[in-house]
This record gives sequence, structure tokens and C-alpha cells, in this order.
Amino acid sequence: MESLGGIIMYWVIALAIVIFSVLTVTTRKILRSATYLLFVLFATAALYFKLDYEFLGAVQIAVYAGGIVVLFVFSILLTSHPGDNTARLVSKKRVLGLVAGIATLVVAGWALLSRCAEMASRLPIMDNPSMHRIGETLMGTGKGEYLLPFEAVSVLLLACIIGGVTVARKR
Repeated sequence: MESLGGIIMYWVIALAIVIFSVLTVTTRKILRSATYLLFVLFATAALYFKLDYEFLGAVQIAVYAGGIVVLFVFSILLTSHPGDNTARLVSKKRVLGLVAGIATLVVAGWALLSRCAEMASRLPIMDNPSMHRIGETLMGTGKGEYLLPFEAVSVLLLACIIGGVTVARKR
């Protein structure tokens, strides 16, 4: 059983992730948004450290908090005026956006719950997972393994970098 201090620390980290995530998408200053994203990534690393996944926490700090946020900040500084407020978006299709958002939430919730049920049915296989087994699962190509999504995210990041450079050159 976990101690009361550990439970409180978990809730503090979870609350920090939620608050900074909301601030990331609601602030009108883009450089401040990147800073809030950095705080979200640090809090996620703290969650990994709390779960005793030191390697994942270190990777979270080195790759995401260190590399990706620096890339975002450079992209922001190259493509816009970071001190300016962004214009408030006005849309006449808010109801359509709300319906699409709720539909996305329902589909994502269903996918998450069905995946959790599938993983719970395979739980005896992962009684005592080793780093080797976790690595095989993350970088494997079979059913329930994650190499394809990992590569898809890397291609998406490459497309973002190319788009940022293209926009910066057109200025």
C-alpha cells in the first residue's frame, strides 16, 4: 500500500499537468504557451520518476522538454513576433466544433477503455516485466506493439520542421 505522501504527490503532479495543459492551449501569447508546454513535460517526467521509471523520466526531460520545446521556441522566434497577442478567433461554427469535440472524446474514451480491457486480459503475461520486454513491446511490429505510431510521430515532427522552415523563408 502506498503512503499518504505518495498519493498526495501524485495528485499534485496530476493537477499540475492538467492546469498547465489548459494554460498551454488557452493563453494568447505563443511564447508563454511554449513555456507552459515545457512545464507539462516536466510534470510528466516527475510522474515517471514517481513511478520509478527513471529511464523514461530522463528521456522525457532530454528529448521532449529539452529538444522539442527548444525546437518550438526557435520556430516561434523565426516565424512570428512572440510578444504580440494573437487575435481572438471568431467562428460561427462553434456548435459543430463542440459536437466534433464530444464525438472525438467518446471515440477516444471507447478506444482507451477497450484497449485497457484487452491489456487486462493479457496481464498474466506481464507479471514481472523487464526492460528488455518493455523495449520489445515499444519497438516491435506485432499486434499490441508500438513501432508504427512511434515512426508516425517522427514523420509528423519532420513535417512540422519542414513547414516551419518554409514559413520562415517566405517572410
